[in-house]
Amino acid sequence: MSLFGWFKKGAPKREIVVNVEKLETRVAVVENGRVEEFQVEHPTEERLVGSIFKGRIQNLEHDLQAAFVDIGLKKNAFLHYWDMLPDDDSRLDDDDDHARPSRRRRVSNEDISKRFPPGSEIVVQVTKGPIGTKGPRVTANLSLPGRYLVMMPGTRLRGVSRKIGDAKERQRLKKILDRLPLPDDAGLIVRTVGSGANKRAFVRDLRNLWESWNELQSNIKNLKPPACVYHEPDLVERVVRDWLTEEIDRVTIDDADAFDRIRGVAGKISRRAKNVIHHYEGQLSIFEHHGVERQLEEAFRRKVNLKSGGYLVFDETEALIAIDVNTGRHRGKGSQEDAILEVNLEAVEEVARQLRLRNIGGLVVLDLIDMKSRKHQNAVHKTMKQALKRDRSRTNVLPISELGLMEMTRQRQEESLLSQMYSDCPYCRGHGLIKSPLALSVDIQRQIAALMRKVRHEGHNMVELQIVVAPSVLERLRTEDEAFLVELQRRYTGRLTFKSELHRHPESFCIADGQSGKILYSGGDQSTR
Repeated sequence: MSLFGWFKKGAPKREIVVNVEKLETRVAVVENGRVEEFQVEHPTEERLVGSIFKGRIQNLEHDLQAAFVDIGLKKNAFLHYWDMLPDDDSRLDDDDDHARPSRRRRVSNEDISKRFPPGSEIVVQVTKGPIGTKGPRVTANLSLPGRYLVMMPGTRLRGVSRKIGDAKERQRLKKILDRLPLPDDAGLIVRTVGSGANKRAFVRDLRNLWESWNELQSNIKNLKPPACVYHEPDLVERVVRDWLTEEIDRVTIDDADAFDRIRGVAGKISRRAKNVIHHYEGQLSIFEHHGVERQLEEAFRRKVNLKSGGYLVFDETEALIAIDVNTGRHRGKGSQEDAILEVNLEAVEEVARQLRLRNIGGLVVLDLIDMKSRKHQNAVHKTMKQALKRDRSRTNVLPISELGLMEMTRQRQEESLLSQMYSDCPYCRGHGLIKSPLALSVDIQRQIAALMRKVRHEGHNMVELQIVVAPSVLERLRTEDEAFLVELQRRYTGRLTFKSELHRHPESFCIADGQSGKILYSGGDQSTR
């Protein structure tokens, strides 16, 4: 079987579509016309995950079992004590893209204090970028991913990705590893894409990794901390390194310079890999031509419709992702239980896809439609696990609980695409809601009464106030609350005048002295919006 065989009858057609612009690079994996994976990167913003820094220990927190490291960013990086020492005898993590030891060892506070006092230098690699108010997370267990191999300096581990399940192929790859020239202080892991590759490909890949490692060592020696000593390649190059597998039939890119560069990188792999790279020169934008743009617009909505008539509702918070499944218009042809099962099965497959597209992770809670049958619950759980197998990020999904909830975790390395591409609405501050005219009318009347009482208490016989509001609020005051305002004037012997400002925020209002114009109260302060 050829490594990059063209589309064959009966197999899904998978194509990588690359859109390169000055301020943004986007990559989508399209399978039979349907977007299955998506990534975006902005060249003006430095990519941190995978990059290696020469940093300086700022302080040690024994209670947290963690150090904070200055790597030249606004926030210090977080480093667990068990990630500070290279691990020579650990098992392979499931994620072979950036393989690293996964066993947590106990390290004494005294040992850490002696080896890494505040002010000492340390070389670390970013495993998770800054998210929200948190700084990046780093490890001292370094890994350099190549096309087929991952080099891990400081370890003696040699192994094969767990995702390669064929016993004969694993044995063949282990024999190739044993014959590769490698010092005792560097480990090697065969990546999933290495399945089927010959020894020559591994030798060539190892040579490139050594070049990167020698350059990294030179930077470590010559640069003063804090400094970046190794940059992860940009998204265009990572398309070839991480995405161009034997299942990919075609790679189409719309930028001439990036096309030449990506063909050059692919040419180092094989002639077949180079031949699947194509330059798009059509009139429409490349994402519109492939139908990607429309699918992305639909994918990032809060409500996602399912083909069966059901729908999903996504709510992304700082702590977790809540997903609600609803039957919507779906009726089904069989019993009610069968109809519910049908919607839930479609829902979990779409959820797995949406997690990849949106790059959301952490704790995910899926509120499924209630199923009484344990058999149906197991079927939905099995379908979700199967759908998650194609996810590059580590996932762990639990069986459906007694409350009908499916809980899972998904590895989160960077901000979600929603956070990268959208900012909070200046009107609602990300809540999705603003106060109703009724609620604002109540607030305004409450403040008017308080100010009138204060003025009367100070000995003034006549109270004159001017209230400035948004047009929608003024309409409410004029048409529905006029009697209450007249009663306020009578009760406190005052006079009220109202004015609207077209561009005033709906929640904003101010109350001023009717004679001097001095602002007495400002409500719905916009300084925090």
